[in-house]
Amino acid sequence: MKKKSTEKRLFQYAWIFKKTIFIGLLCLMVSVALELSGPFIAKQLIDQHIVGVANHYVVTDDSEGINFEGQNYERIDRTDHPSNEKVTLYQNGLSFYLIESEVPLNASLENESGNNLTLQYQEETYEVTGEKLSVSEVYVFFEDEVSSIMWLLGLYMGLILIASFFLYYKTYLLQFASNRIIQRMRRDVFGHIQSLPIKYFVDQPAGKIVARVTNDTEAIRELYVKVLEVFASGAIYLLGIFIALFILDPKLAAICLVLLPIMFIWMRTYKRVGGKYNKVIRETNSNINANINESIQGMSIIQAYDQTDRMTNEFEELNEKHRDYQTRMNTFTAWTSFNLVDVFRNVGLVIFILYFGGAALDGTTLASAGLLYALVDLLTRLFQPVDEIVSQLAQLEQSRVSGSRVFELMDELGEEVNHEATKRYHGEVMFDDVSFAYENDDYVLNHINFKVNPGETAAFVGHTGSGKSTIMNLLFRFYDPSHGRILIDGVNTKSASKQQVRQHIGIVLQDPFIFTGTIISNITMNDPAISCEQAIKALKAVGADKFIEKLPNQYDEPVKEKGNEFSTGQRQLLSFARALAFDPAILILDEATANIDTETEGMIQEALQVLKQGRTTLVIAHRLSTIQQADQIFVLKHGKMIEKGTHESLLKDRGEYFKMYEMQLGRNKVNVS
Repeated sequence: MKKKSTEKRLFQYAWIFKKTIFIGLLCLMVSVALELSGPFIAKQLIDQHIVGVANHYVVTDDSEGINFEGQNYERIDRTDHPSNEKVTLYQNGLSFYLIESEVPLNASLENESGNNLTLQYQEETYEVTGEKLSVSEVYVFFEDEVSSIMWLLGLYMGLILIASFFLYYKTYLLQFASNRIIQRMRRDVFGHIQSLPIKYFVDQPAGKIVARVTNDTEAIRELYVKVLEVFASGAIYLLGIFIALFILDPKLAAICLVLLPIMFIWMRTYKRVGGKYNKVIRETNSNINANINESIQGMSIIQAYDQTDRMTNEFEELNEKHRDYQTRMNTFTAWTSFNLVDVFRNVGLVIFILYFGGAALDGTTLASAGLLYALVDLLTRLFQPVDEIVSQLAQLEQSRVSGSRVFELMDELGEEVNHEATKRYHGEVMFDDVSFAYENDDYVLNHINFKVNPGETAAFVGHTGSGKSTIMNLLFRFYDPSHGRILIDGVNTKSASKQQVRQHIGIVLQDPFIFTGTIISNITMNDPAISCEQAIKALKAVGADKFIEKLPNQYDEPVKEKGNEFSTGQRQLLSFARALAFDPAILILDEATANIDTETEGMIQEALQVLKQGRTTLVIAHRLSTIQQADQIFVLKHGKMIEKGTHESLLKDRGEYFKMYEMQLGRNKVNVS
């Protein structure tokens, strides 16, 4: 099946919260419409109430008109009174003249002699009589416009305040949706990690996985939190500005449309080039995380063997590679993104000057001052969203690459997850002709057959690499057999989910893992089915109360990472208590006493006897002295079962088990009756 593109999958996550996003975008549209009312209001204010005062007037008898020197005047564009007597309030720079005839408002003043004026408009000359007005006299004509100017300014301020309200909710809703999206994605990623087979974690360094869950999802968060808002805002602003431009001057708007295909081509180019750099940057960042994680985990060995220089050099190689590609990315962005916007802005200014300057020179078009102001304002606004969009291209590409890495992790084939409760096992375990290979045909187990009855203790012994731990991994379904069947109570383990198989199986490892929290939380694993009283009872049963009750907070004592404040024996007792509290029907002990000193071993053995009561126990034994009471002992060599029996019978056979026992206890101490 063809995989979905990264962009489509990122969009699908956003679509989950489409209602919130759509409401946020609707608020954005309203705020943009209100903000873009500014150029139209400014055009109206300038053309009608400031520059428009210099206009043609008619002389009327209406007392509501403008009264100047005993005459009543009304602007010709605002009167319904016909009149043969027309005058012109003519403006030249900062000077105003009341001319006793109708002349072109855009005419230029060629000569002034007293009240006699010579005006030139295109190829015509006008000889007229006009009175130059003082500031106070000109104010008479402006006086009626003040209320309209104040009303328009108040209207614009009111619209801006309303727009700010919608902008606030736009930002709040988009940020809210963005955080919910990334929360959902991180939950999905972490949940998917829980379903991945153990083999994936064996093949992948922990640092790389952590980088995908943390660093890469954080980069994606920036996509939804910032890039989404910038691109959505920019697109809506551009749409609004182009609509306004088409309303004011369709021809100029059509010329500006060439900006859109240029932006599209540029974004495609940036995606190709920037994606190549970002892919290396993100991968190198993961390798750095893996390197740091390995260094911290193995710091004691690194220092003990004086390997700090080697580890530093390995880190520096990765660090230098990251810096190199980050510099390439920054250089690419600096040379193109911001320069591109500046070029667009300057070219736009040149086109604007040529467009209106050329029209003015040949006399075909003369734009009003208000129209010019509105167009300049809109063109200035046009490049603001372009600048913001271009500035986010680097983050967009980084997020896209991070998204591809996260979805690559999520595309790893997971396993069926089913936590539905199952009936407790009786405890019969059977391996039926089981073979297993970790890689291809390199088998580590070959045709293994055995049966352990309910309540019995079975031990598995053999040299390193013989397959002991692999048997336990297969029983616990960390892996499934390549051939053959594993049966519990006569039922194939493959017939149920791995979670169901493990419900009634407990495991105690050679190196027990202790979680950060408290002693109690490490026993209950925060499972509501296990009470605090049950946990304390389990701890006392294995003898862990002897050291716990000496602690300041006793059972609520905080536990640091890995429980390093406890000895190996104490950590093992905690793991025994954990297994006992969960009361498994089948118990796996993976060399649980291998790292225990002789003095502690007695206490551990007592705990083991408590732990094994009433349950089937499978033991991987390192010390043969600890399994002498086992009901069955299976001897493995190179993945094959070569001997089986009790401790006494195997010694009598004088085979591989006998040799191992001799080596551990000394030849002269072995007494075979």
